[in-house]
Amino acid sequence: MVEQISARALRALWRAGEEVALFDAREEGPFSRAHPFFAVSLPFAEIEAKAYELAPRLSAKIVVYDDGEGVAERAAHRLIDAGYRDVALLEGGLAAYRQVGELFCDVNVVSKAFGELVESIRHTPSLSAREIDRLIHDGAGADAVVLDARRYEEYRTMSIPTAVSVPGAELALRVFDIAPSPDTLVIVNCAGRTRSIIGTQSLIDAAIPNRVAALRNGTIGWTLDGLALDRGQERRFPSISREAHARALGGTRARAARLGVATLDAAAFQAALADRDRRTLYLLDVRSPEEYAASHASGFRSAPGGQLVQATDEWVAVRGAKIILYDDLEARALSTASWLTQLGWETAVLAPDAVAATDVGPSPWARPPIIVAPGSTISPNELAARRDQFVIVDLSRSPVYRAGHIPGAFWAAAAHLERDLSTLPSDKQIVLVSPDGGTALDNLARAQSVSALSAVALAGGTQAFGEVTAENPQWLGEPDDSYKRPYEGVDNSRDAMQAYIDWELQLVAQLANDGVANFHVVR
Repeated sequence: MVEQISARALRALWRAGEEVALFDAREEGPFSRAHPFFAVSLPFAEIEAKAYELAPRLSAKIVVYDDGEGVAERAAHRLIDAGYRDVALLEGGLAAYRQVGELFCDVNVVSKAFGELVESIRHTPSLSAREIDRLIHDGAGADAVVLDARRYEEYRTMSIPTAVSVPGAELALRVFDIAPSPDTLVIVNCAGRTRSIIGTQSLIDAAIPNRVAALRNGTIGWTLDGLALDRGQERRFPSISREAHARALGGTRARAARLGVATLDAAAFQAALADRDRRTLYLLDVRSPEEYAASHASGFRSAPGGQLVQATDEWVAVRGAKIILYDDLEARALSTASWLTQLGWETAVLAPDAVAATDVGPSPWARPPIIVAPGSTISPNELAARRDQFVIVDLSRSPVYRAGHIPGAFWAAAAHLERDLSTLPSDKQIVLVSPDGGTALDNLARAQSVSALSAVALAGGTQAFGEVTAENPQWLGEPDDSYKRPYEGVDNSRDAMQAYIDWELQLVAQLANDGVANFHVVR
């Protein structure tokens, strides 16, 4: 039997700043419709792939819940099998929690509620889409620049006319090279509200001399006002000059010092590492993904600073943990740390000379070892040669499957694999596939338990097979594993976009009603 913890006891841990992670074992769809404030989405079928990064200390307190679907207890056992030593179920699940605490919809709610709180306390300035459109198209040539604080991939999909891609944490570092004149109006935009607010306030807090304003409601507001967006733009921030770097350091260091953000030398860093068996520690590199891939310090994960503030729960799940940030230019780490500190995290910045950047390549993922039993996998060549003898079942997230899958493959909901497989004919062997093969192997035993013929997994996953198509998708269940964000992409309905803005604007009231955030917005 797995021990249980009441919702009241869990909320008391949050208020006290104790270490605890709350994992929602359901798929992202139901998670996005209702969850406690500090809950982190960790679908049952993806535990091995994601848990070690979200909760790196195996002795940390882990709480798991569902809403009566029956996956929480199985998820708890799966976490215990992965090595976690202090796992509990939320007593009564989501139904019991709603009796004592607020339930929130959408995703990355902690960061979004914080952004709204920042605007309400700091009175972050903003301009409407119509006002900015007039500035952009002013025949006299208004002295203004538009800086897009989103990820470059989002910027490429759609952007405000004339905008330059300057992802969040880069703003305070790059602004002096982009707008060298103090008379230039600096406008910061994102898709909705949060990154615009935080980006604008970051520049104000760094004491730049320019007037700064957010594009109110981002590209959503722009679209709702009937204005046209650009597509496929490639304008990116320039290389940093020595003078701009010095000015950025001055502003971000002063702000971090006011907030009590520590900078760790090599000795202090080693002391923090030595304590990681007793205190959960996250090591995050806030530079761009390209810089990280070129070289990074061992043990650090890539977490670009703007996205880390916007979606902290995608990297960090254990409330009460300690975060150490790295940036060879310092300013991005200092700016990011200033926000994480106000979000309630103990955060420090690593001095650039405290470690050596010796590793290369993309961000690694820690996970339990995958034990591959003899005969449990099939090679891409064998599957291609004998495809008509198998039925291929894809466990990718549904948007990934929709974008490209092995021809003829069925999609199954990983959380309901046993149910979905029971609808298939029993005279063919099942081949489970997933993008890199990991999720397929993690869930192979579940498939084998219901398959008349022993199921196998595709070695190397879909990426090793190579041939994919977006045509003729075949769904074994209703895809509810992913939340369609109303602020991403170009095919969102006006009603969905307006509803999203309306939801964001009420977050401060809901935050106050819930009372567990422990935020401290500093003027």
